[in-house]
Amino acid sequence: MRATFPESSPEEEPVQWCGFPAAEVEFGPAGELVGDRGAAVRELAGTPGVTDLVVLCHGWNDGHLVARLLCSALAGSMRSVGGAGRGIALVCVLWPSRKTAGPDAGLPERLDLLRDLVPGQRLTIDAAADLVPALPVRATARTAFAAALLSVATRGADDHEDASTQLFTLPGGTVMDRLGKAAATHLLDFLACYELKARANEVGVRGLAPLLATSPGGPKIHLVGHSFGARLVTAAAGALPAGSLATLTLLQAAFSHFGFAADWGGGRAGVFRRVLDERVVRGPILVTHSAADFVVGVPYAIAARIGGAPYGAMGHDGAQRTAEAVAAELAPVTGTYRWRPGVPHNLRAERFVRGHTDVTGREIAHALCSAIAAR
Repeated sequence: MRATFPESSPEEEPVQWCGFPAAEVEFGPAGELVGDRGAAVRELAGTPGVTDLVVLCHGWNDGHLVARLLCSALAGSMRSVGGAGRGIALVCVLWPSRKTAGPDAGLPERLDLLRDLVPGQRLTIDAAADLVPALPVRATARTAFAAALLSVATRGADDHEDASTQLFTLPGGTVMDRLGKAAATHLLDFLACYELKARANEVGVRGLAPLLATSPGGPKIHLVGHSFGARLVTAAAGALPAGSLATLTLLQAAFSHFGFAADWGGGRAGVFRRVLDERVVRGPILVTHSAADFVVGVPYAIAARIGGAPYGAMGHDGAQRTAEAVAAELAPVTGTYRWRPGVPHNLRAERFVRGHTDVTGREIAHALCSAIAAR
């Protein structure tokens, strides 16, 4: 079924996606609301008959059209497995993510992406770009290149789980040596992912969480995020009080597989451990993971070069060193689930998730609708 993208203001007739009442909300890079879309979400939450508000958040993409297509495709699958008519309404979260550089992109394209992600640092990035011709032959150029790029990174999102803490304490020459022959490419790819991580955190904590907190006593809230959008919704969950969410669904999540761990090493808890300890999510936490998703692991393969630890992505092998996690498989639409409240369910998904963006199929929708029905 063809979706109608929500473009109306709160004063206009309610819009629908594939039979579901729907609204959009847009955030800027610091989590600020763009326009008055927050009012549309609050009105949707107060619509008679809406019992469950499913908040969908995209990952890296080329713009709002791609985000809307992902949300509408998942909405269509939810309808096809019987989700319509259950009191479900949909919210599409739009935020300024960016598509990461592909494997065939060169250093100029990668430098352009970083300029876009940290627009206030163009002069420093330009200075680093001027050093590129000398990188193969001059150690001083390699050191200066790394030092310049590391100096433009948004601080505050560095943590041990992806080696970013180590990265920002190492000399530039050491960083380049550890990253090997393609050091410049690896460093730029890692920094692009780091900036998306930092932005997702900001939008989740400063944007989405406060918006959700303005509608207490309304419909049950179900957060669903793909890729870096999974980090965004989990950051929002981590900023909400206990019991705020009915379910949390992470589709090929682009954050550390230690994110929910009580102790993943050296007595360190995962960055989102509070979500479990304080029971922010009353129902199940769904975590799809697939070894066929090669994209989600890129920054963690680079992190392993930097920090030498077993870093990995949630979307590749699920929640690790998390004793509460339930091992399961993403079931066909005829299958059933046994959900446990408040804990991650690692849903092995190679049968149905064959790539990073393969997250809108009927099997995904079936799992999501099953979790919603359980709460």
